[in-house]
Amino acid sequence: MGVKMSLSRIQFSPEKNYTKKNTMILLFVQLRPKQWVKNLLVFAALIFSIKISNLEMLYNSVIAFTLFCLVSSCVYILNDFLDREADSNHPIKKKRPMASGALNPYLALILGFLLLCLSLTFSYYLNIHFFLVLAVYFITNLLYSLRLKHIVIIDVMSIAAGFVLRAVAGGLAINVPFTPWFLICILLLSLFLAISKRRQELFLYVGNKEASRKVLRSYSTEFLDQLNSIVTTATIISYSLFTFTSNHTIYLMWTIPFVIYGIFRYLYLIHIEEKGEMPDKMLFEDKHILITVCLYAVSVISILYYFD
Repeated sequence: MGVKMSLSRIQFSPEKNYTKKNTMILLFVQLRPKQWVKNLLVFAALIFSIKISNLEMLYNSVIAFTLFCLVSSCVYILNDFLDREADSNHPIKKKRPMASGALNPYLALILGFLLLCLSLTFSYYLNIHFFLVLAVYFITNLLYSLRLKHIVIIDVMSIAAGFVLRAVAGGLAINVPFTPWFLICILLLSLFLAISKRRQELFLYVGNKEASRKVLRSYSTEFLDQLNSIVTTATIISYSLFTFTSNHTIYLMWTIPFVIYGIFRYLYLIHIEEKGEMPDKMLFEDKHILITVCLYAVSVISILYYFD
């Protein structure tokens, strides 16, 4: 409770003179640890290889997850550094350390540079192919922060590419290949989340030119709904085909209902509850989605362990 109140005061009082301890807290907040949940996708390769997994594979997966967390935090630092003026006009993003003026942006930039160098160096010694994917991930996100996020359609495809790279990197870290159908499922599902995020942003901020993304002016609700219809259908079909063609037990098809319900529940939250701007936040706030994800994970592990 005390830490939570301290963070709240830091974010809402940029004019205060902060101590070294508060600066460290601000730097940690700037890393956006809540966003690290996205990098759990790195463990997908380990989960689908549960029958042949060992402690070394678990260790490499944990290292890969940690490195992706650090590099993604570098991206968040750079993105917040470039957008700090625009974010100061955003109703939610204005509370971020740099946008609020609470954190020296150049100090955060130095931290990001050091973390990037450390992460890439460590990844090189872990696995050269993993290093290359991690480097491509950073470059892709760098281009996204500088230019791609302003280009209609390319913006959401860039976000989806980041999730595919996470899945590929997780497989490379433990030397386990992924089937093409699974990567297609990851691509389509991440497109679904990115499009849903844009739709909610359009709904909330399109009337405020200063608070909204420039790319939102190129979208419409009808267009995004049409894209989501296509991606939703393709995701369910692709995952269904994956369960039959993944070279694993056919009993994986028992997990299809979880995927269908999870997508339908998310659509409900978007269209009825008018949520969806922060997918990572919805995962923990909506009990239905959280329980569905947990049941899906337990089901996949159990099926592959006992029936594969």
